[in-house]
Amino acid sequence: MSTLIKVSTSNLNQHSLSFTTNLSNLLLAIKTATSSKSSYLLTPELSIPGYGCEDHFLESDTETHSWEVLAKLVNSHESPMLVDVGMPIYVHGARYNCRVIFSSQKIHFIRPKTSLANDGNYREGRYFTAFKGEAFEFMLPVCYRGLVVREQESCVFGVGAIKSMDGVSVCSETCEELFTPNSPHISSSLSGIQIITNGSGSHHELRKLNQRLDLIVNATKKCGGLYLYSNQRGCDGGRLYFDGSSLIVFNGEVLAQAKQFGLDDVEVISATVDLNEVDSYRASKMSFGEQSRGREVEFVRVDENLRMASSATRHERRVSEGVPLKLSTPEEECLLGPACWMWDYLRRSNAGGFFLPLSGGADSSAVAAIVYVMCDLAFKEYEKKTNTEVNKTVERIMEGKVCTSPESLCGEILHTTYMGTSNSSQATNARSKALAERIGSYHLTANIDNMVLAVLSVFTACTGKAPNFTSQGGSVREDLALQNIQARLRMVLAYMLAQLLPWCRGKNGFLLVLGSGNVDECLRGYLTKYDCSSADLNPIGSISKVDLKSMLRFAANKHRLTVLREIVEAPPTAELRPNSGATEHSQTDEDDMGMTYEELGIFGRLRKINRCGPVSMYKKLLSRWPELSAEEVKAKVTRFFYYYSVNRHKMTTITPSYHAENYSPDDNRFDLRPFIYDVSWSWQKDALDALVENERVGFC
Repeated sequence: MSTLIKVSTSNLNQHSLSFTTNLSNLLLAIKTATSSKSSYLLTPELSIPGYGCEDHFLESDTETHSWEVLAKLVNSHESPMLVDVGMPIYVHGARYNCRVIFSSQKIHFIRPKTSLANDGNYREGRYFTAFKGEAFEFMLPVCYRGLVVREQESCVFGVGAIKSMDGVSVCSETCEELFTPNSPHISSSLSGIQIITNGSGSHHELRKLNQRLDLIVNATKKCGGLYLYSNQRGCDGGRLYFDGSSLIVFNGEVLAQAKQFGLDDVEVISATVDLNEVDSYRASKMSFGEQSRGREVEFVRVDENLRMASSATRHERRVSEGVPLKLSTPEEECLLGPACWMWDYLRRSNAGGFFLPLSGGADSSAVAAIVYVMCDLAFKEYEKKTNTEVNKTVERIMEGKVCTSPESLCGEILHTTYMGTSNSSQATNARSKALAERIGSYHLTANIDNMVLAVLSVFTACTGKAPNFTSQGGSVREDLALQNIQARLRMVLAYMLAQLLPWCRGKNGFLLVLGSGNVDECLRGYLTKYDCSSADLNPIGSISKVDLKSMLRFAANKHRLTVLREIVEAPPTAELRPNSGATEHSQTDEDDMGMTYEELGIFGRLRKINRCGPVSMYKKLLSRWPELSAEEVKAKVTRFFYYYSVNRHKMTTITPSYHAENYSPDDNRFDLRPFIYDVSWSWQKDALDALVENERVGFC
């Protein structure tokens, strides 16, 4: 006899500390799952307060408001469908990241997280304690008991499993626990648990989704069972974008997958399975039987009248079939991830749009393309007239005008300006204008020579000296100062335009200034502190130049932005020194940096991901670059570490950037390295010299 059960999981766009919005999203998800006759609904990690509250988790208000929201959820949910939400709970002197499972106006079980995420972007150990004790009876706080309709004093708190009267068993693991060597789902499956749930807060990073999906699929392929995965979607209040892709996987086969990128705040997916197939699948593996023998797990029995198996009619008994996994290409991720992140930022800040200094180069053009893709996503949702939040934001931005296309929306949201000097080329100006016309942005051209001359005249008046470029007989420091003042004045003009362009156009609101420095330039420090890379947010600050170029080629074809093909083939240039008069500028970024963008990507990954200092980086590159001599490899490594350390201070003021690469040098949250270095690296250099000498002797 079959044991049919229908289950649901969700993508939710929960905002940090926005308890009203979060409650509304949870109620809609519960309503959707209930109407589909599901027996279980899973929501993301910390779905009540939002995952990214950070140090707000240390405030008692955050937990108090979470209990208040939970009370409203429990009061409103009279259905026997189990609902699984996440919130912080303080008990016995420690604060835990917990799952709370309830139905029929009663909390059945609270399951605390046992392994915390404490690397990369995550600092869970700063706010929470990993639970290691035995399950116990937990007295619910008075503030909660005074708000609920059904009287309840306590529930079980700890690690265990729920078992219904009809034999269905469920237990949880939370986010990081999936990635640990001895994941809870292994012992739970060997103990006979049929359903594993994972409420998660997993951020988007280029090429990361593959790893997450592989772990979930392989978990049930190896152990059998039904695995529900729920993930946060959207910008949770910082640099991260949580990319959804919630899953239902059964015996190694994907039955349902939610979207990775999108503008829906609530997305619920469901599937129907026959749990008897779990027993059959596990029994077919002799090693599973050997390892599971004698294992036990503590069960928490729910209300005696609660049954989880389906009582569906014959016509409703069709089980869900497998579907192919949907994986975005890196080029799609580079476009869609930042686009969705920026949409959340735009609507939550209540800004009227964005301002972007558009230079005609690859980086600023990539940002413009991302904003256009954001407008394309929003327009498609707006055409459907089903997404209330999107409709409200589009109508606010349009201010009474009719939104007829992505271009018409982009014309109200994105404001671009080419800020040229006598050192700028006609080619970059033309490319800037062509791209602006194609995407529909409100575009201006500004010559800032008078601003530069004004600052220089003040400098000359107070010092009696006039700096010159090296091509005019000046020193290197004079040349660099003359380049930097152009860059910094662009930032000053950018903020003035961002404040006053809406006024000039008779529009309301303000504009957020967009930066356009890529991860490799940040790593090398190839930017001027407080120049036009200083902005309100930077969509590409953690994307490599190599990936950006691939993205531009993809966008040129996918979105018919043909001018991007010309932009991506042009050599990157800052255009801050006098030019010889050629159409294309002779000053190129790679010549200025003394290293290629491809090399920078390699240095960054070895420094951050492989945790290499100068010596270990040299050893790895010696075999990776066999065409170079040991002396040449050493020279490249020492050059990188010199510029990395001498410019590290710039990362303390870097614009908040969308997080995409795990070798990001962002000092603010991700890369916790010093910003003051002894730039000589003398001990390391001596070690490198010895290694190079050994190579030389060895080859003689």
